[in-house]
Amino acid sequence: MLSRTAQPGEDSTPKELAEGGIQDAADAEFDRDGAGDRPYGGFTSHRPVGQGQIAVAGRAGYFVRRHVTIAEGPGGYVESLAFPSSVGSPAPVLVRLAFDTGADGPPLAGMDRITKGIRPVGDAAAAGGAGSSIGPGR
Repeated sequence: MLSRTAQPGEDSTPKELAEGGIQDAADAEFDRDGAGDRPYGGFTSHRPVGQGQIAVAGRAGYFVRRHVTIAEGPGGYVESLAFPSSVGSPAPVLVRLAFDTGADGPPLAGMDRITKGIRPVGDAAAAGGAGSSIGPGR
């Protein structure tokens, strides 16, 4: 998972940011690593599996999700999500998620669970900070 704020000059609406970021998410997770190597032989295709408006941290956001097929291995899912920041900078927040589809990969519903777990800074339900659980029983 990666999250950051949008930089000056990037698209401005959550929809534009999410749609513009999905290719970057697929490239970063399934095509080339930081050294420029292709650990999975590169991705061969990706197809849309969902997109649309979504509420994130009490704000109207937008998500794009794709299934990625790779040359070597089971492939996976990538999601690009954008929503307005609830504090500080007016820059939107970008979140990118990637899940493997192999036998050891998490269920796809986990992406929705992570998104629902995003809270604005200062929200009492968000207490705990880094390393806190997002799910019950942990």
